[in-house]
Amino acid sequence: MRFAPEGEDFLDVCPLCQEIAAEYGWVKEGSPTTPTFDEEPRKRRFSLGAFLDPRRAAPDDSLAPEPILRRLSDQERAMVEAAELFNSSPYRRTVGGIGKSLGEPHASVVLLSGVNSEVVVTVAWDISWYQYRVLPESAQPVRLAERGHELAELEPSFRTWNARVEVDGRVVPEIARL
Repeated sequence: MRFAPEGEDFLDVCPLCQEIAAEYGWVKEGSPTTPTFDEEPRKRRFSLGAFLDPRRAAPDDSLAPEPILRRLSDQERAMVEAAELFNSSPYRRTVGGIGKSLGEPHASVVLLSGVNSEVVVTVAWDISWYQYRVLPESAQPVRLAERGHELAELEPSFRTWNARVEVDGRVVPEIARL
C-alpha cells in the first residue's frame, strides 16, 4: 500500500506499518482528500470584456445592510432563513422579472403555526400575487403554493407587509433594530 506524508510524494508502506502511517495522518493512495489552495490567490489580469460583462455584478448576498445589534427571536430567525432559501431559488429571478414590468411589490414572510417550521412568502402587486411555501427540511425547500389576481383573495395575515423586495427579486424581512 502507498501513503503520502503531509503533501509529499507517495511512499510504499509495509502492511505492518500501514496503521501507524494512518495514525500519523498520512494519506492513503486513492482515498478522497480535500482540495488544496495556494497560499496567495492568483491575480486576474484586467480585461475590458470582463469589466463590461453584465453578469459581472453579482448581487450582495447579505440580507441586512447593517448588523442587527440583538439576538433574533426564533420567529425572526425562521423568517430570515426562509428568505435566504427563497433568495437562492429560481423563484427570486421570476419575482425580479415580474417586478420589472409591474413595479415594486409588497411582501410578507409569515411563519405558520404547527409542528413543522413552514413559512409562507407572499409577493403581491396590485393586479397579481404569488405565495411560496418554504420548508427547510424538505427535498424541495421552496415551492409555488398559490397565485391569484386580487389582493382581497389573500388572508389578512398574509397582507401584513413585513418584508421588502429588492430590484433583483430578493426578499428581505423587515426586522426591528435596537
